[in-house]
Amino acid sequence: MTQPAFQTGDFTASFQIEDRPIRGRAVRMGPDSLTPILARHDYPENLARILGEAVALAALVGSSLKFDGRILVQAEGDGPVRMLVGEYTTNGGVRGYARYDEEAWANLDRLNKGKPPHMPQLFGRSGRLGLILLQDNPNLQPYQGIVPLNKGTLAQCAEDYYSMSEQVPSRIRLSVEPVEGGDWVCGGMMIQRIAGDENRGDTQEAWREAEALFATLTPGELADPGLPMTDLLFRLFHEQGVRLEDSRAVDDRCTCNEERLLQTLRGMPEESLRDLVEPNGTLAIDCQFCNRHYVLPIESVTGPAN
Repeated sequence: MTQPAFQTGDFTASFQIEDRPIRGRAVRMGPDSLTPILARHDYPENLARILGEAVALAALVGSSLKFDGRILVQAEGDGPVRMLVGEYTTNGGVRGYARYDEEAWANLDRLNKGKPPHMPQLFGRSGRLGLILLQDNPNLQPYQGIVPLNKGTLAQCAEDYYSMSEQVPSRIRLSVEPVEGGDWVCGGMMIQRIAGDENRGDTQEAWREAEALFATLTPGELADPGLPMTDLLFRLFHEQGVRLEDSRAVDDRCTCNEERLLQTLRGMPEESLRDLVEPNGTLAIDCQFCNRHYVLPIESVTGPAN
């Protein structure tokens, strides 16, 4: 095992089932990552859970990237939730944000009597899930894969993404729960089938066995802060043998900064910017993710007036 301090803290890690053509990753987040993200905004509890799942999914997928950059898990539609974003940066930082219609959400909550809504209820018939890969190299274009949000859970929709866009059989579980003291904890796990070849032979039987064991995983186990991930993996795959490896700490870390904001603003039409100018000649802008407040002189964006 590597970096055992991360086994019960905020971390993401890969794992290997011994002598099986299966690769896996796990994530556990709490006070150093998920809690501050959800605490910044007064989200309804079920919406906070979905946002936590998006952040966990971003960490699961992003922790396997072989380049410096970030991944966005972005869900949007015309339902009560208009947009939801979870982001993971390859240095271990995560952030998240949701935009929703409060009245429409209240109506949905009454309809469901407080029970968790499914994806079409949240995002409407036009809902879609995008996984967007952005490399730090500015010469490389972003990659985006999109699937409809037509399944019950975010994890099931993400499985569709891997099946349709990557042609990789995958199983994903995500769980987010509030805990005492106002904190939140989430857990996520993914397994994927490695394609057969001359050396491995047919991998279908091993995959069916791993799927059956993975199906016994419960939401309570995933989001139990008192259950180390090593113990959980042992419960699932002890007969085959399993090891946790390549772990990385995860923390709440927004990527906003003044330089990036200026680049974005300079790409907007000047007349649109002038409409946003405060009486004192500044632009006042809040980061939707971390609530940081920026005050910029309009001249810093448009240049000195002629």
